Amino acid sequence: MTLFEKIIARQIPADIVHEDDQVIAFHDIRPQAPVHIVVIPKKSIPRIGEARPDDAAVLGHLMLAAASVAKAAGLGETGFRLVINNGPDGGETVPHLHCHVLGGRPLAWPPG
Repeated sequence: MTLFEKIIARQIPADIVHEDDQVIAFHDIRPQAPVHIVVIPKKSIPRIGEARPDDAAVLGHLMLAAASVAKAAGLGETGFRLVINNGPDGGETVPHLHCHVLGGRPLAWPPG
């Protein structure tokens, strides 16, 4: 069971800011920006590179939920970044698909 599955199951506490039947969102414990929220699907998909065509609805919902969470966090006017890491070279640390919502300061490009 991954760390995120334990959060979904309420076995590990998290500062939850949004939850519905498909996703849960919470503040990252190691924020990389003033606002850093992680949005994860409740369906276990190891990473975006392993998503299947039948995951399209949950992937779309994940993106819409991430945008909604960003707006609720006050980032709608100034902007925000959505990040999905895939695999070790992509910075993935938990093998459960998740989207980082980052904002609250200007974000440089390229990242990393």
